[in-house]
Parts: sequence; structure tokens; C-alpha cells
Amino acid sequence: MAETKPRARRPKRPRLRPLSYRHELKYFLNRTDYELLSRRLRAAMEQDKYARINGGEYFIRSLYFDTPWDAALQEKLDGVDDRDKVRIRIYNGRDDVIKLERKHKDNGYIAKQSITLSRRECDALCGGNYSFLLKRPEPFARVMFAEFATKGLKPVVIVDYMREAYTFTTEDVRVTFDKDIRTAYRGVSLFDFAQPTYPVVDDYAMVMEVKFNAYLPTFIRELIQPVSSVRSAISKYCLCRKFEF
Repeated sequence: MAETKPRARRPKRPRLRPLSYRHELKYFLNRTDYELLSRRLRAAMEQDKYARINGGEYFIRSLYFDTPWDAALQEKLDGVDDRDKVRIRIYNGRDDVIKLERKHKDNGYIAKQSITLSRRECDALCGGNYSFLLKRPEPFARVMFAEFATKGLKPVVIVDYMREAYTFTTEDVRVTFDKDIRTAYRGVSLFDFAQPTYPVVDDYAMVMEVKFNAYLPTFIRELIQPVSSVRSAISKYCLCRKFEF
């Protein structure tokens, strides 16, 4: 009887981790309410580590990507609940921490996936070369390769702001104040800090965001009750693209 060869095992396909969804509440905030809330949170919560080492706040720049027909922008404007935004994010103008992120929203919940890029990979991606993502070991990198390949994602707008952030470990609560939100209009050079930027929020001083897991602890809910804030489905991405239309 002929000897049968053992069947070769197929390599296991890497699996993405299940998305971890969180609540996200957003408010336009005036300067008076900010001063009150900032004092309250400073006394009751910890500043996040990036704020502590940078004198209380730090600079964030995000470069957003969209399809040639602006699908992400249109979905937000149309109120689509199940949608994604793709961006590269840097901190304090440095290139030692560069993150490629996809933020997913589903019926009021948000989830974020990310990988860290080198400066060379970041420059390649901004220039339309995303093939390196196939060589990365992370399953999410291959997902992003498919996103860029099938949707034709391209850089569309820069979003700048200063962030003051507080954390509370129970339910992973995070409260942030995003100040001086600006855009480079049609400029998309991530590391060009000489390009002019313009403020995008006219009637309020900043945006407050509150993120948490299953529930918001009662004492924090009471802490963040400002006098005249306006809760809104705020998108800094949309705010920074409004000048194009």
C-alpha cells in the first residue's frame, strides 16, 4: 500500500483583535466654563503623562485621508452611523512617534485601531506608496493596505490643536480640552510647520471631549457639568474642511 504524505498545514491567518468600543461625548466650550472645569478636573483627576511632561498641554497634528469623492466627509455630513476616518497623527512636531490610525464610529460608540510608523514609512504613505504595509507583521497593517488600495485614499487636510488631558482609571475615563483648533486649508505637508494655518471655531474657545467605557462615574459627570456648554456631534475633520466649500 502506497505511503501517503501528511498534508501540509496551512499557516494560520492573523486575526484582528475585536474592536474595543467606547462612549464619546463632545461639547463646544467657552473660556469661562473651561477655567471652571479645568480647576475641578485638576483637583480630582490625573493629567495624562504627555500633558505632565509638557507643562500641562501638548500639540497634536493630524493629517486626514479621504477618497477622491470625499466619502468620509460626505458620510459625516449625511449622519451615517457606521463610518471610518483614517489619519496620521504626530505630537509636538516630532517624528519619533507617528501613528497611522483608523477611527470607527458605530451608533454613537467609537473604536480606534493604530500602528506606529517610521518617518520613512510616513513619507511613503503621504506620497501615495502604501506597499510597505504588506510587509508589516501587524494584521491591521494589511487591513490598511486594503483600505488604501481599494478606496484610493489620499491626504486631504491637516488638523492642529493644543490638548489638555485628564484621566481616571475606573472605566478608563479621559477628559480632554482641545484648544486653538486650526487647519492648513489645502496644505497637506505633515512636517511643514511654516505653512500658514487658520482657526476654525468662531463662537467658542475650544472643544471638550469625554471618553469612557461602559459608564461615566457619577462624580465625574457632576464635575463636567458646565454652565453654558453645547453638546454636539463635533468633527474636527469637518470643521477644518468647511473652508473648501
